[in-house]
Amino acid sequence: MSMELIKLEDIAKTFTIGEVNVYALQDITLSIFENEFVALMGPSGSGKSTLMNILGCLDTPTSGNYRLNNQDVSSLSDNQLAEIRNKEIGFIFQTFNLLPRATALDNVALPLIYAGMAKGPRIERALEVLAQVELADRVKHKPNELSGGQRQRVAIARALVNHPSIILADEPTGNLDSKTSIEIMGLLEEIHGKGNTIIIVTHEEDIAKHAHRIIRLIDGQVSSDEINHEVRTVASLSKP
Repeated sequence: MSMELIKLEDIAKTFTIGEVNVYALQDITLSIFENEFVALMGPSGSGKSTLMNILGCLDTPTSGNYRLNNQDVSSLSDNQLAEIRNKEIGFIFQTFNLLPRATALDNVALPLIYAGMAKGPRIERALEVLAQVELADRVKHKPNELSGGQRQRVAIARALVNHPSIILADEPTGNLDSKTSIEIMGLLEEIHGKGNTIIIVTHEEDIAKHAHRIIRLIDGQVSSDEINHEVRTVASLSKP
């Protein structure tokens, strides 16, 4: 049986605006297992971005318990959270979040600098993941010399470089055309096939249908959590 990678129990997040409490998340209890491919869905204001920030250790819950790899992360310090983000979670963002003046190679190697890896192994590992995302011929290019799809591939390589437990993708196709979106989803399917756990945050049904499990949020609560029996793969899309 797959290992329980993420366990959320009674997670709540409250923001205070003036004198008003806004409940962004309420009573979120769920588990995500090793090598799952999960989509988090919901309309604007549903709480999915807040939940993503908590899953990614970018924010902490107001109450409740969050365990990642059996470690309680709910009450860790900022430095401890930063260490977990670097080692356990690979982030992919809609806007790529690449350093504009750095090459693809330097962008991908950046997390390894924070991890304290020596230069030789660092470059070797960065080249390895750039080849994995089919960008071996673009390692010296800067972001403005790459297409949107290539920039997202660099971002995916950067997310993979530290061998993270989880790939957390926030609207990863949001800035891409439909053809490039299909290519990026195909790449994520390949990564999942090699054993990575992937959590994708999206408001697009077509993108969510690539996931094996779809969790929907409304008004800060889980409204449904279902296995996707009709997984939409890029391979199936290419069939005549």
